[in-house]
Amino acid sequence: MIPLRSSLLRPGSARDSSILCSRCFGRLARSVQPPSVSRGFLSSSRLRSGSGVADGQSPSVTFHKSYFSANRTADGSLGKDGLLSSFSTNSTISSPASPAASSNETVSTSSTEKASSEELPHRRRKRLREESTRNNGAEPVIPPDASAQLSSFSSALPATSLRRKLAAFLALTKPRLSFLIVLTTTSAYGMYPISSLLTLDPSIAPLPTLSTSTLTFIYLTTGTFLSSCSANTLNMLFEPKYDAQMSRTRNRPLVRGLLSRRAAVLFAIGTAVSGLTLLYVGTNPTVTALSASNIFLYAFVYTPLKRIHVINTWVGAVVGGIPPLMGWVAAAGQTATTGHDTWRDFLLSEDSIGGWLLGGILFAWQFPHFNALSHVIRDEYKAAGYKMMCWTNPARNARVALRYSVLMFPISIGLWWVGVVGHGFLVGSTVANGWLVKEAYRFWKHQGANGTARGLFWASIWQLPILLVGGLVTKKGLWDGVWRNAFGQPEEDEDDYLYYEDEEENESQGRAVVSRQTAQ
Repeated sequence: MIPLRSSLLRPGSARDSSILCSRCFGRLARSVQPPSVSRGFLSSSRLRSGSGVADGQSPSVTFHKSYFSANRTADGSLGKDGLLSSFSTNSTISSPASPAASSNETVSTSSTEKASSEELPHRRRKRLREESTRNNGAEPVIPPDASAQLSSFSSALPATSLRRKLAAFLALTKPRLSFLIVLTTTSAYGMYPISSLLTLDPSIAPLPTLSTSTLTFIYLTTGTFLSSCSANTLNMLFEPKYDAQMSRTRNRPLVRGLLSRRAAVLFAIGTAVSGLTLLYVGTNPTVTALSASNIFLYAFVYTPLKRIHVINTWVGAVVGGIPPLMGWVAAAGQTATTGHDTWRDFLLSEDSIGGWLLGGILFAWQFPHFNALSHVIRDEYKAAGYKMMCWTNPARNARVALRYSVLMFPISIGLWWVGVVGHGFLVGSTVANGWLVKEAYRFWKHQGANGTARGLFWASIWQLPILLVGGLVTKKGLWDGVWRNAFGQPEEDEDDYLYYEDEEENESQGRAVVSRQTAQ
């Protein structure tokens, strides 16, 4: 069964691969090896270890486990690309200079792979960012939003999985944006001041108890979140073909087909109805009307306006400024003195100034935040046909961001001036606003280059929570009792207020008696 040795070595032999067994292959391997490696390959330690180089000798033939299989049909060695062609391709007898080059190339590749695998994530991001800036000066792209990340998670689950559907529906809500809206609403609700007269004499008006206040808070947060979910879902429904053209949005659920349009429409209607119902039952009709107007503005005005005119950014800022006003009006409804206050009492009275100022903070904040974000992906906005200042007028885009960053100072001072927050808020807000203005100035000076757009974006991300949490912590009157106890200042006696009220009542009664006697 073993052919002649000459036929084994003759390349054109017709029988070279069809009848070659493992034993014959061993003989063939020994016959083609150089003298320096003439030892049997089964007893060679360097071949058993898998390295091609040992003890300074030149590398020899590299063997694959399929070469030692007795069944050539099973391992695919028959035919034109079979065993001998694989052997001739993989086996090389190097010149004296080639081992060093091969070794260096192997070591370099392995060290690169090892360094890449052991590199920490934040260091890898920093390295890629520096390389991108060094190579072409391009700004690093902002990471995909939460909707895109949830869509990727949903698509990795089985098609019949309940978690897949839940993740896809949650992606429709833009969770981070919805959470921010709830945060701004509840912060304004918590900053609403309670009149000292109401706390001294509860008979003047029924104050909300702890249970009713907590229940109202739950209604407000849940209703606001569901309304925001509806607005964001409608936004995705109207522009999936445009989302598909942008890196940050191309993974959204409707773009990837994780949900049908019919399911998204039903979800938008259901969340809108349930959210507005909760706000109407748990707060007051004015809050419900503000929430409904926000859904309309965001879905049916701001969304289509993005492809028509740059004024869409100002409309979007109005949408962002309404939630704090909702929280303020919800708190005002709990402490209303008449019980049948109208929307004018909630929105146009002197007590509503604090709510408008908080709404102004969110309105002004939209510009440094969004203008920096849009600058990073301005080419994608332009390709998708969105009319944004970042590419229609980059200089104006930077000026507007700086202008509204500076506007944060008077608005923050106004909150202290009207008595919503204490003196500590002036310190914290000045530091946070100063940081934002500094980054906005750099953004304007360099026109978004040299990483200034990303710096302004992250400054806006941190500046807003500092203002909102700082306002809650330094709320007017919150620390008065602690201050008096710490420094021994006498508390104002409640009897003084009652005495003055009784005195005024007696004087009015006396004047009424005198007037009646005079009339008689």
